[in-house]
Amino acid sequence: MHDDHDKPHDPRLERIRAWLSQARFFAEEVYSSRYRGAIARARRDEDDLFMLLVFSEMMGVPNPAAYYTLELQPLLLERFHDWHKRMGMERSPLDHFKCC
Repeated sequence: MHDDHDKPHDPRLERIRAWLSQARFFAEEVYSSRYRGAIARARRDEDDLFMLLVFSEMMGVPNPAAYYTLELQPLLLERFHDWHKRMGMERSPLDHFKCC
């Protein structure tokens, strides 16, 4: 029974594999670079909606998933200030949580 690990490695084959790997990386970068901004905006919009969902009950907006999102609030408080500034709120909309 022969094992692939017993075969000597061909340095030319390794160089070709390394070159193909780098070529694939650069091709992916060239292709995805024009979409990077759109992807970042879409991700930010999704994050903003998620933050609104998590903190909506604290702002007086009924949230049917409040039971499930309550435990996420302490984890997202670090990002809350940046979020409410991005949403155009000069001060924190939460009465009992002042971050500004």
